[in-house]
Amino acid sequence: MAKVYFEKLKHLVSQLSFDNDIKQKIEVKHFFSGAALYIDGKICASWSSSGLAFKLPEQEVKKLINNKKAIPLKYFPKGHIKKDYVAFELPEEENPEYWEKYFMKAFKQA
Repeated sequence: MAKVYFEKLKHLVSQLSFDNDIKQKIEVKHFFSGAALYIDGKICASWSSSGLAFKLPEQEVKKLINNKKAIPLKYFPKGHIKKDYVAFELPEEENPEYWEKYFMKAFKQA
């Protein structure tokens, strides 16, 4: 299952162009039962059965959850909520460009 999310995240990242804005190394790696995106060795996003998740500013996390656009991130059903992260449950329903703003914010938070 992890390979599926690894391929999805890698494909999504490859569809976006960060070259002009980001000079740090961006890398997709396997992570738990999914995949994680790292910038300069620091995790900033992930894709797993929990959804496509981003590390974002605290106020934005609260706003997205309160507006029901995203959910709190938990990697395991009985696990703790990952502070400063939100998960989008159906990321394939949006076009790749929709996610670019979240990736850029996550890069800055990492």
